[in-house]
Amino acid sequence: MNIAMHWRALTTLDLPAVEAIAAIVHPTFPEDTAVFAERQRLYPEGTRLLELDGKPSGYILSHPWRFAQLPALNALLGVLPADADTYYLHDLALLPSARGTGAAAMIVGDMLRHARAAGFANVSLVAVNGSLPFWYKHGFRAEARPELADKLNSYEHAARFMVRRF
Repeated sequence: MNIAMHWRALTTLDLPAVEAIAAIVHPTFPEDTAVFAERQRLYPEGTRLLELDGKPSGYILSHPWRFAQLPALNALLGVLPADADTYYLHDLALLPSARGTGAAAMIVGDMLRHARAAGFANVSLVAVNGSLPFWYKHGFRAEARPELADKLNSYEHAARFMVRRF
């Protein structure tokens, strides 16, 4: 059985679907719809929705940011920094039905190409929910940054700051 899989630009009309997916995938990391809406508005090039057979099944939120200055969970950014020096993957969430389809690898590759084409020397993220092996497979490496300990612990004890350098 073939599944129609498609990543497309995220629109404001998709925000209820994003909120529903986030509630399933990240129940311990709740974020307000306003956070999703702001990320989409500030950097639409970095937001995508995954459709499997036409049904919303995942999303990614990403944007330029300052290296090792992690945005707080469930916080509005206001504006993107003019001096952004990293491409930040804020959130990648896939419903269980989308896992194992190759969709995550596909969008990570797209975002890495986008970041490189935009001139960033690295891509950074916070790995949570046991995702360290997934990110490691895509060339990210955990970096020990004691100054980020409190911020990382605000996500979860096992959260790790990870970087992929070009």
